[in-house]
Amino acid sequence: MKLKTFLIAGILLAITSTINAQNYKTGIGARVGFFNGITVKHFLNNTNAVEGILNFRWDGVIVTGLYEWQYALPNAPGFDYYLGVGGHVGFFDDYEWDDDDDYDDRSTVAGIDLILGLEYTFPQAPFTIGLDYKPAFNFIGDNRIWADGLALNLRFNIN
Repeated sequence: MKLKTFLIAGILLAITSTINAQNYKTGIGARVGFFNGITVKHFLNNTNAVEGILNFRWDGVIVTGLYEWQYALPNAPGFDYYLGVGGHVGFFDDYEWDDDDDYDDRSTVAGIDLILGLEYTFPQAPFTIGLDYKPAFNFIGDNRIWADGLALNLRFNIN
């Protein structure tokens, strides 16, 4: 039910917005949350972007690629919202769930990701700060939903 609500809200936001959002071409920075890592976001045009995320967790690494739609919030200069879809693959040593008796020294996972976020571009500085929620659904290696994908992003922007 939550996934359905998330998707419907995202689609409605994308359809109803016609305002251009891009304030920079490429942003590189840090992603801090339950999955810490590095993020690179590159705009293909005024509203479409690709984002790559390299996360570190469970003595391993997760590589995520996302396609995003980004739009300006009306009457809120500098603020944009974005939504997107993509996929991930992760490789771990010591992969373990706290509530699980199963333990695997090495593990590989792959699945799809959704993202919904809010971003602010500073008008006089080449930085953006954003907060997003990125749930992930694993289909290979671990058939679980990672619902703890809340993160804060801080990026240095290159025009």
